[in-house]
Amino acid sequence: MSEKPIPEDEWRTIVENAPLVSVDLVVEHDGGVVLGKRENEPVKGEWFVPGGTVRKNEPRTEAVHRVANEELGESVEIVETLGTYDHLYETSEIEGVDSKHYVATAYRCEFDVEDPDVVGDDQHSELDVFRPPFDDLHPYVRQSLDAL
Repeated sequence: MSEKPIPEDEWRTIVENAPLVSVDLVVEHDGGVVLGKRENEPVKGEWFVPGGTVRKNEPRTEAVHRVANEELGESVEIVETLGTYDHLYETSEIEGVDSKHYVATAYRCEFDVEDPDVVGDDQHSELDVFRPPFDDLHPYVRQSLDAL
């Protein structure tokens, strides 16, 4: 698995020209799902499921566990695969690149411990548990939640 970051100019070329393979974590907890308020594009300022890009030679299920530890500070158990979806955005974190395309596989997960110590990361200004109904959430988040 690739551990070194992709140089900025190469990342720009990738985002401009290819879809990114990613994982979305639908983490069930305390009668709802854990969402984070995003600090970066795309969907900056929106409540969204934790997730991230799959690294080269990293199986998607291993990416789920890495992302859970990085973004939530806790490990998870994968309960089931919910589906794979195209996420097409008209924004990007890269100046001058006006869109981003993810091919995202959503996984239903649960924390490995009963009382997790969720700490979050710099990609989210806050984390919270959202309970149904999920009416006011981003359509891509609702898409994954509808598959529960």
